[in-house]
Amino acid sequence: MFADEVTVTVTAGKGGDGCTSFRREKYVEMGGPNGGNGGSGASIIFVTDPGLKTLIDLKMMKHVKGEKGINGKGSDRNGANAEDVIIKVPMGTTITDMSTNTVLADLTKKDESFVVCRGGRGGRGNRAFATHDNPAPKMSELGEPGEEKIIKCELKVLADVGLVGMPSVGKSTLINMISNANAKVGAYHFTTLNPNLGVIKLKNGSSFVMADLPGLIEGASDGVGLGHKFLRHAMRTKVIAHVIDMGASEGRNPIDDYEKILNEISKYDEKLKNKPHIIIANKMDIDGSDDNLRLFKEKYKDEEIYPISAVMNEGIAPLIERLNELVESLDDVVLYDEDTMKESHILYKFDDSKPFTVTKEDGIWVLKGKEIETLFAMTRFEEEESVERFGRKLRGMGVEEELERMGAKRGDEVKILDYIFVFKD
Repeated sequence: MFADEVTVTVTAGKGGDGCTSFRREKYVEMGGPNGGNGGSGASIIFVTDPGLKTLIDLKMMKHVKGEKGINGKGSDRNGANAEDVIIKVPMGTTITDMSTNTVLADLTKKDESFVVCRGGRGGRGNRAFATHDNPAPKMSELGEPGEEKIIKCELKVLADVGLVGMPSVGKSTLINMISNANAKVGAYHFTTLNPNLGVIKLKNGSSFVMADLPGLIEGASDGVGLGHKFLRHAMRTKVIAHVIDMGASEGRNPIDDYEKILNEISKYDEKLKNKPHIIIANKMDIDGSDDNLRLFKEKYKDEEIYPISAVMNEGIAPLIERLNELVESLDDVVLYDEDTMKESHILYKFDDSKPFTVTKEDGIWVLKGKEIETLFAMTRFEEEESVERFGRKLRGMGVEEELERMGAKRGDEVKILDYIFVFKD
């Protein structure tokens, strides 16, 4: 089964919990804290595999989850990090965060990797909190929650030349004739339901990849027929080769076919419309094709047209040579520049926005913010020193000052995530 679009929930592993522990040996005074740190949770990493041609493996996964890091233990024993989860995807896979509609990564190179969700860091044990003023802290941290995202993965096939045309114009026959592809051919519409790739090798040692893309119909840019399935895969190609049934074997007019194709491409994306292109006038072995070609050339005087008969293997050599010239003269297609993608390699960056927000809902003050929610999730509220540290951190962020500025009174209820506290001194 071919799958070129998948939506999946991805959850990295939670960090292991830190440990609160003290040395207790019969002849050792003031043993001190020896609680170890928790290990990091598993990150979810996508890696390209040149052997994969479809997203079907990922489609079978409803939810990708990473393992939790191992908890720290006494006697200064740190927990082990969880093993990262590696998900293999085909080259040409684009990853989008559905919550923000941000393109996270466009994986086009062999063995290229991207961390989709980072595992949570391990919580610190009480040994890590020891200071000169507090040499024996009775507190430790819980592990940080791992990142969670709902992502969409789209496969846009990697090909140098994309064959574009109405159904049954001979694209599959052509690619079978000139490459190592084995595209299905039949006397009915939409024989090609999925992209077929073929490698075309020239006598001079050059080669390029051609894609036989699903047939277009009117309304494809709005999702009619195979719609976006075709148009998505055409985006990566360097050259568009319009295949026209010049013999009008399906009863359609070649000029009308070309106009409809151009219209659908224009409506879908300007980048696709402006790609270098040529016209392949196929089925020139059929009666009436010469007259149709003459009328076509009269209307499109500036177009580069190559008359061929794929089934008779006529006119193929000059077509291949010209396509190879175009491919070699053009740079690889970059669909997304770095400015449009979230940078995955930056762990920390300056943020001038407020680290939290305060709103009032149904008489309860609601605190929201990644930093506050992470601090809350990593606090052991059964430990008095941990609770005191939590309060100090909130005051240091300016939460208490902001609550008072907005009119909060002592005794009011304050909510973080699903938990409610009382605002007091």
